[in-house]
Amino acid sequence: MGELIVIRHGQTEWSLSGQHAGRTDVPLTDAGKAAARALAPRLARRRLVAVFSSPLGRAMRTAELAGLTGVKPDPDLLEWDYGGYEGLTAEQIRESRPDWDLWRDGVVPGDADHPGEQLAQVAARTDAVLDRIRPLLSDGDGDVAVVAHGHLARVLTVRWLGLDASASRMLGHPHPGTLSLLATEDGQPFISAWNVP
Repeated sequence: MGELIVIRHGQTEWSLSGQHAGRTDVPLTDAGKAAARALAPRLARRRLVAVFSSPLGRAMRTAELAGLTGVKPDPDLLEWDYGGYEGLTAEQIRESRPDWDLWRDGVVPGDADHPGEQLAQVAARTDAVLDRIRPLLSDGDGDVAVVAHGHLARVLTVRWLGLDASASRMLGHPHPGTLSLLATEDGQPFISAWNVP
């Protein structure tokens, strides 16, 4: 069975500042572009049977710079819709909610462009992605790559492992422009690499 390669898009100004960038399409920085290019040699050694990406520009551009071809945009790979927390840092949110925790408390509704999502909704989207990917991996012909976002990648990973989405808090946040590898052994899912530059 092939591996699922989970790539976090390259650095943006908002990932650098710690702002929550859900649906706001923030472009890659020069460092983000360089990190995406640096992934190309490692990905070129893989036999990819499919590549999916969040449709946001920062993810699609990362895929392009990493040398991935035949990339299919998948709206289920969009980052968590942070609602009223879009563009804010965790520190700014905690000014009004001192004990706030994204994984426990979620987000508040925002405007029409950022209505917000609950963790269960994010998990349902990642489950749909995994339902489409698992048959492609089970053929054993190669790997599948997805280019997505930090929180989405964490939820996707714990759902791969068969855990509740709230277990995402136990994974370190993947750095921009890194990849992680999800695999199976004896029918059991596991993380074979995490947060690799």
